[in-house]
Amino acid sequence: MTPDNVTVPFGKTDLQLELPAGWNLRAVAEPAPYPAVDDVAAACREALEKPIGAPPLHELARGKSKVVIVLEDVARPTPVHQFAEPVADALAQAGVPDEAVTVLTGLGIHRPMSEDEVKAKIGEPLFARYKWINHNADPGEHLAHLGRTERGTEVWLNRAVVEADLVIALGCVEPHIIASFGGGMKMILPGVAGRETVAANHAINTRPETFNNVGLDPDKNPMRQDLEEAAAMLDTPVFIVNAVLRGDLSIARFVAGDAIQAHREGCRTAAEIFGAPVPGKADVVITSSHPMDHDFRQGAKAVANTIRALKPGGTMLCLMACEQGVGDFGLPKRRILLGQRGIKAIAGMLLPLLGRWTFGMREEDHFLIYFTLQTLKNYRVLFYAPPLTPEMSDKMPFMGIRGDLDAMLAEAVARTPHGDVFVFPKGGVTYPVIQTDTP
Repeated sequence: MTPDNVTVPFGKTDLQLELPAGWNLRAVAEPAPYPAVDDVAAACREALEKPIGAPPLHELARGKSKVVIVLEDVARPTPVHQFAEPVADALAQAGVPDEAVTVLTGLGIHRPMSEDEVKAKIGEPLFARYKWINHNADPGEHLAHLGRTERGTEVWLNRAVVEADLVIALGCVEPHIIASFGGGMKMILPGVAGRETVAANHAINTRPETFNNVGLDPDKNPMRQDLEEAAAMLDTPVFIVNAVLRGDLSIARFVAGDAIQAHREGCRTAAEIFGAPVPGKADVVITSSHPMDHDFRQGAKAVANTIRALKPGGTMLCLMACEQGVGDFGLPKRRILLGQRGIKAIAGMLLPLLGRWTFGMREEDHFLIYFTLQTLKNYRVLFYAPPLTPEMSDKMPFMGIRGDLDAMLAEAVARTPHGDVFVFPKGGVTYPVIQTDTP
């Protein structure tokens, strides 16, 4: 890398960017180096034998007749198939028969997983041993009502987890825009919760003071506290097996056991890896969706993760591979005619109205609408996302989606001809830690 050239991962390839002469590259913020586990299965077994805040899994599972394994959604990159068998071995050691185990996909409000996707996610050996079902967030007899949280969230959870006598959640701890970090009880809500419950929980953080929680203390996050209160209404124990990944998606460590205590330990490790120091704030942020390259909904985390590094009025360029296109993203029913300038002009008026007006989008997308309005009110954002359908660009011109990288750079230079630049090559998982004492 030279001062005016950077290489940014883009899906399964790289993009070479030549920075304009007036842009001063101040930081390339990447995940911190962290050793990968040498033997994934052995590391998982050790975590199951020495869990945090819970008995070993083979002891906890003894005598259980209805075990549900909540499996992370396919849109996330955790290689669950690499560590699922030690979990199955622990259940067998406890005397739990295979027919007593059900794999439930933790989709939240995302689309159902296909048979091939479930098989790839959990691995063929376990796919052959256990029955599996997709979670369905829509109302029906498959959901059970458990009560109401102090913040007013009506708690509807998949009846399979409500009626189980042990729940095991397989996923990862990663930076998360709303919940501070993923993993833990987030596998329950939104993972296996009803649509109404997901919408109410996500809406909690549609306030200026909770605009961006990525990497912040989960114990001070109202949305995280609400979902953990909701999940605690289950009478059955929830045992998590969460991986913390490295920047290359290999596994750094496992945290297993109590869904709160083990999760917080995972958060500390994730913060060490993905919290990248940057010298203040920049006029321009270039961020790549990598490794969250699955679709637009997941790739947009690159904006959410790195927006704190941008000065008010600054310009962000988000490079998104969107290998599966738009993904599970609620497009408005009608075309929104406004561009970014138009949205910026009326954002202050629209933000207080979100409880009543959702632009024709789904109720559970309230937070996405809120985040978009807050972002466009304060910043200029352009997306380089060639695979996205024309329908998305046509219906939401304010999103700033572009298919020509050189033209997008020229557009950004016209708006910001001079300034400091930060680059986040793996913005899908990296978030900035602002060094305020840096001159």
